[in-house]
Amino acid sequence: MNNKSTHNFYMSRCIEIAKKGIGKTYPNPSVGCIIVNNGTIISEAYTSEYGGNHAEINAINKIRNKKELLTSTLYVTLEPCSHLGKTPPCCESIVNNKIPQVVIGTIDKSNKVNGKGIKYLKKYNIKVINGILQKKCTELHKRFLHFNVKKRPYIILKWAQTKDNFISPVKKIKKKPFWISSKKSRQLVHKWRSEEHAILIGFSTVIKDNPILNIRNWKGVNPIRIIIDLKNELNDDYSVFDDKAKTIKITNEELDISKPIKSELTKFLFERKIQSLIVEGGKKTLDLFINNDLWDEARIFTNNNNLNIGVRAPKIKGRKIHEEKINNDELKILKPF
Repeated sequence: MNNKSTHNFYMSRCIEIAKKGIGKTYPNPSVGCIIVNNGTIISEAYTSEYGGNHAEINAINKIRNKKELLTSTLYVTLEPCSHLGKTPPCCESIVNNKIPQVVIGTIDKSNKVNGKGIKYLKKYNIKVINGILQKKCTELHKRFLHFNVKKRPYIILKWAQTKDNFISPVKKIKKKPFWISSKKSRQLVHKWRSEEHAILIGFSTVIKDNPILNIRNWKGVNPIRIIIDLKNELNDDYSVFDDKAKTIKITNEELDISKPIKSELTKFLFERKIQSLIVEGGKKTLDLFINNDLWDEARIFTNNNNLNIGVRAPKIKGRKIHEEKINNDELKILKPF
């Protein structure tokens, strides 16, 4: 392999390792790191849960014979930090261990880093190569980067609809979810929930469905539950207020309804440091985000069955980035044009 393909090969491995920690490291991003010596990977690691070590520190700590680091290259999906936080700066550890070369996927756009890590490493004559598989690394860290650049969470809209474009019947007999998608699709949704910082629904969905909004069909960390309850009318008897996960209510006390909802809602979420959000509400809540151009992905399941009458599915326009068949469901993922 030539130099470029070699770097791409090892960075691809970093990305795969980083995926193991997605959803478990908030507010830190799940970073992947490997250390290579003479063409052999001698250490692999990803970010620990918040308060624990970053990926680079974990990778360095796994090396028993630290002399190997003197002739090694460290690969990492995101620029190493150079500031003191919950843990010591990663750059300081790289310098102290005299690792001669660092290969980076993409720049950390947060105010505390944003090029300072690279500058720190170069100051101590460490060779830095940046931008390896940058597009893929940016996609990997889209939640963290979007939050720091756009000052709002990365927002994913999700719903299931019938073949004739309904998302639910007009009336339901019992206060529980009306399932349109298959069990396999619902398990995938629980995986998605485990990857996001928070999940949001509206007042009506709580009343009609009494959902739990956890990841009972997947292993991981339950997302923070955010409920739009402007009049603050919901009592604590609903499942979303149990002790299985943190719940935040959005009421008129927090939002200035005289101002545009887009700016007020994003301000509310940003101030609470919500980096990513999956919206699973009813049509009214989904339309709130769609009509205000407040979304970054839409994940839509379409089942083969017809409902004939019911609540119409939201209308959304975007570019299709993914499509697949899951049992009797068709999953389509869109991004804004």
